[in-house]
Amino acid sequence: MTVELRNPDGLPKPEIYRQSAIATGSRFVFLAGQVARDADGNPVGTGDLAAQVEQAYLNVATAVADAGGTFDDVAKLTIYLVDCSPENLPLLGEGAGRAAAKLGVDPTKPVTVLQVAALAEPDLLVEVEAIAVLD
Repeated sequence: MTVELRNPDGLPKPEIYRQSAIATGSRFVFLAGQVARDADGNPVGTGDLAAQVEQAYLNVATAVADAGGTFDDVAKLTIYLVDCSPENLPLLGEGAGRAAAKLGVDPTKPVTVLQVAALAEPDLLVEVEAIAVLD
């Protein structure tokens, strides 16, 4: 595996993400933000944040697979969320967990979550950007 996920001593040890990733590989994959669209560009999970997160994570996995890797090779995620209210954050975790269960991977990557006023299309609630490192 090219990415070792860590929670270093001296930092909080969250359960839902990791503080750092040590990546050892020779190829970097920088993904555009992935959203809740299927392969044909159709909306997935309109109005359902957990469903949109799940689809965005699955799309990240598809893009990394195209480069010859898996979601386990993802070293860092940036999540753009239209509404970071306290009731929405558990839905973010739910969607990530559902995608991880389908993929058979650990979803707890180093992650930055940013609240944005809007995304490119009005039905989108979340966009997930990723960096992966491959051998």
